[in-house]
Amino acid sequence: MKIYQIDSSARKKGSSSRALAKKVLDKIRKPGDEVIYRDLDDEMLFVSGLTESGMKIDEKDQTEEHKKMFKLSDKLVSELKESDIIIISAPIYNYGPPATLKAWSDLAARVGETFRFKPDGRREGLLKNKRAYLVITSGGTKLNSKEDFLTPWLKFILNFFGIEKVDVVSADQMALDYDKSIKDAELQIEKLNS
Repeated sequence: MKIYQIDSSARKKGSSSRALAKKVLDKIRKPGDEVIYRDLDDEMLFVSGLTESGMKIDEKDQTEEHKKMFKLSDKLVSELKESDIIIISAPIYNYGPPATLKAWSDLAARVGETFRFKPDGRREGLLKNKRAYLVITSGGTKLNSKEDFLTPWLKFILNFFGIEKVDVVSADQMALDYDKSIKDAELQIEKLNS
């Protein structure tokens, strides 16, 4: 099995979402599993000047910036397609996803690669038979409250790609009681089935 671990926190040291994602990995990883690791804070490009949905621009019409963006996009799509299990850790920033995670989703959304349009115009995800584990942390936002725009968005994006088995581990409202939030998340991890 190939496990694709994606961390999106801007904080490298002391990141609760990164630490909890590592615990999820340790829980589900079996001997012989291969791990592909991506730290979105290291090299994520921000998507600009993109005029087509699903990043479909003829090569002859691509600028140098487009070419750079497509090179990274090709890598991200390949990593997703090759993996069996995806672990995404994300803190809630200002009620939504980190900008790097949004950019990742924009670069991974490729028509004909991660989704397609059916004859009736509806979209279909192409990444079937995969499983995802989301590790969501927050300082004050309650997970799945009306102020949480990260969790439903990230689930929707994964479903859009065809990934329907999604488990969520949360350590929310850490500013109120950090120790309790982390202990609750660790209990959720213990109960996970791989």
